[in-house]
Amino acid sequence: MADVDTDTLLRWLRTFAASVAAQKDTLTALDAAIGDADHGANMDRGMAAVVDALAATPPADPAALFKQAGMTLVKSVGGASGPLYGTFFLRMAPATGGAATLDPETFAKALRAGVEGVVARGKAEPGDKTMYDALAPALDALDGALSSGESLADALRAASAAADEGRDATTPVVARKGRASYLGERSAGHQDPGATSAALLVAAAATAVAEQEPEQGAG
Repeated sequence: MADVDTDTLLRWLRTFAASVAAQKDTLTALDAAIGDADHGANMDRGMAAVVDALAATPPADPAALFKQAGMTLVKSVGGASGPLYGTFFLRMAPATGGAATLDPETFAKALRAGVEGVVARGKAEPGDKTMYDALAPALDALDGALSSGESLADALRAASAAADEGRDATTPVVARKGRASYLGERSAGHQDPGATSAALLVAAAATAVAEQEPEQGAG
């Protein structure tokens, strides 16, 4: 299975930024129903800043990329999303071990470290109606597919499908964390905006790695 290089990780974040930009109004509408109506705008601004920062100072390795992305998000995004997504990438950085490329297992381990950072920061648990409800099943699907010998591209496709299912499952749930929890029972019936952007994050990783693997296998 192909290792993930820094160029692929850059493509991941650019793809995620483009997805957020395209879905900005949808994310804002979802957040308007149960939050502050700023998730789309905040994430769009933050990811645009990440793309600009990485273009201005190209990272030398995956750890540098994740650290730069995380710090940029923390500095440029308000609300809860900046600290949570920033923590996600900042926790991924040391989990790479400073490697120049990441084998599938190390990439999966880094993703799990990032999600553990999100949990530590937001105190989220399964079923709380947060981004964790998309990320947790995605990690489990990723690990399961890799342990079965699937390629990273196929494993990430499975992870993306699981993230989408987790996102959709937030709709009937009563929120127990964040701004949405203030609404109590009225939060049910609305898809969680954080889980929605998290599913976009996983889908972007699947896209970026799928684009890399033919290149790696072609020589």
